[in-house]
Amino acid sequence: MSRFKRVLIIVGSVVTVVAMAVGGLFAWLWTGADVSTVGKASFDNALAIPPLAESTVDKDGTRVFDLRMRAGETEFNAGRKTPTWGFNGSYLGPTLRAARGEKVRVRIANGLDEASSVHWHGMHLPARMDGGPHQMIAPGGTWTPHWKVDQPAATLWYHPHPHGATEQHVRRGLAGLFILDDDKSRDLALPERYGVDDLPVIVQDVRFDGVKLAGGHKIMQNVGFLGDQTMVNGTLRPYKEVGDELIRVRLLNASTARTYAFGFPDGRAFSLIATDGGLLERPESMDRVQLSPGERAEIVVRMRAGERVMLRSFPQDNYGDAWNRRFGGGDDSFDVLELRAAGELRPSPAIPAALGELEAPDGKDAVRGRYFDLKRSGINGRSMVMDRVDETVTRGTTEVWTVRNSNGMPHNFHVHDVQFRVSEVNGEAPPAALRGPKDTVFLPNGTTMKLALRFTGPADPDTPYMYHCHLLYHEDEGMMGQFVVVDKGQRAHAPSQQTGRSGHEHEHEHG
Repeated sequence: MSRFKRVLIIVGSVVTVVAMAVGGLFAWLWTGADVSTVGKASFDNALAIPPLAESTVDKDGTRVFDLRMRAGETEFNAGRKTPTWGFNGSYLGPTLRAARGEKVRVRIANGLDEASSVHWHGMHLPARMDGGPHQMIAPGGTWTPHWKVDQPAATLWYHPHPHGATEQHVRRGLAGLFILDDDKSRDLALPERYGVDDLPVIVQDVRFDGVKLAGGHKIMQNVGFLGDQTMVNGTLRPYKEVGDELIRVRLLNASTARTYAFGFPDGRAFSLIATDGGLLERPESMDRVQLSPGERAEIVVRMRAGERVMLRSFPQDNYGDAWNRRFGGGDDSFDVLELRAAGELRPSPAIPAALGELEAPDGKDAVRGRYFDLKRSGINGRSMVMDRVDETVTRGTTEVWTVRNSNGMPHNFHVHDVQFRVSEVNGEAPPAALRGPKDTVFLPNGTTMKLALRFTGPADPDTPYMYHCHLLYHEDEGMMGQFVVVDKGQRAHAPSQQTGRSGHEHEHEHG
């Protein structure tokens, strides 16, 4: 009995020590999981403004751009060269700009040593021009998509979309803005001088491993890669000197997994004027705007002469439970961009009270509904398969898609080709930030949204568009599906790969 007691005491002691060690490890992981850069660094680097892409105009009026994907080195920190990828440069790419009604052609060359693609996120265009995983460009190959711009003024963007490798291609630096203009937006009294009072703000989170960009996922970070600092337009700790009373900020969340809640430390209100697909019906006053990966927002902020104000990302109460907030980035906070106002500011006209009518459908004429259950293992219980069409829609019709996340972690949902309208969030009318045209929405666990979508074609039974989670780690794991647009009576066909070839292929060959 004495020996048995000693064994029990020893076993009990071991269990206690192990439990304390595990508890201590968890406490260490918990307390070290949240990240904050607030007030910890001087913002002393002038904000880089992506150049407007040069273009030519053909005899038939087509605007032609040239993009080349290439590897290079970028000095994010002075004297330290980091291997990166970019378009027409070492990191990120130029801002493409075109107007509604214009025909555009983009000649793309792949100077990388692996295949990639270029997807026009938010653009309404034929499926063969979409730049998804079926339009891959081989190393040394070219691809020349062309289409007519037929949608309202908006802040869109372009990025790679190779199946299974999108996260690493975007994280390395392949991304850029594509701004659309139209006559209605030009007639509005809004800040419009690019890089002066109309600022492109491409936000990414990064983490450095020596001089290299780190890319691993830390323990318990099931949303994907989360960095420990942010940069804007490839600039760490950026500031921008401004000289106008009103500044328009075109926000793009180009991070691969992190969601931000943008605002200002003094709680000042700003005007939300546009979401993913363009202008709202009227400006909405708010002090926070939440953007998950892929989402855009245009805000107008009023400056006071001589002040310095920080654009900040704040912790997010709606991100999920305590576990997801702590390990998925919801508790994190970042100083993002310092705006420095001149001693005297140029007066700006008041923001118009009305901005226009939405072209996104309201769903009242929907011909059918579909349901999408979001899980990390796949959508509607199915992981992405390249040669399987998941949904077939009829050109010219409106549908209502119900999207639900009950997966216990954050997700979002992006649909190619269309700009939709959010009609319901958990059975209620959407908040102000979701009332504009959207192509990507954030769905924390326990969220159900109804989206109204109209499919205007053109019909192509052979080539699919994608819908997927835009947390790119989830997308790469297979959280994606495919739909085709067909004319009434047509049937979808199994998709085939359309790969740009090596050499200088004819511009229209893959159009």
